[in-house]
Amino acid sequence: MSRTQSHSTVEATIRPVPRYGVFMVTGAVVGIIVAGILTLLGSYEPSDVLRVVYPPGQVFGFALLWTVPIGVGLGGIIAVGLDRAARKHSRVVTVERERVVADDEQP
Repeated sequence: MSRTQSHSTVEATIRPVPRYGVFMVTGAVVGIIVAGILTLLGSYEPSDVLRVVYPPGQVFGFALLWTVPIGVGLGGIIAVGLDRAARKHSRVVTVERERVVADDEQP
């Protein structure tokens, strides 16, 4: 078995990066909570025009149609803002890169 090794030194930039998915899921959860609060605060009296009373489940569903996309969007905007702020804390480091290639000979 023979091995081939090569060494090199390169510079790399290290910076903290927010996880966009976590912020967007958190925004969706906040949107669900806001929809629940809006449903609890709503009045369930017949409308003046149609004389229809919407059940709480339907009100919650309609509220979800607005609050979840808004929450996801705001979570994404916050993540982008934190990503831009994190660029100020980036640093350059020197990294040694080692590459080892093993040639296995089988009988």
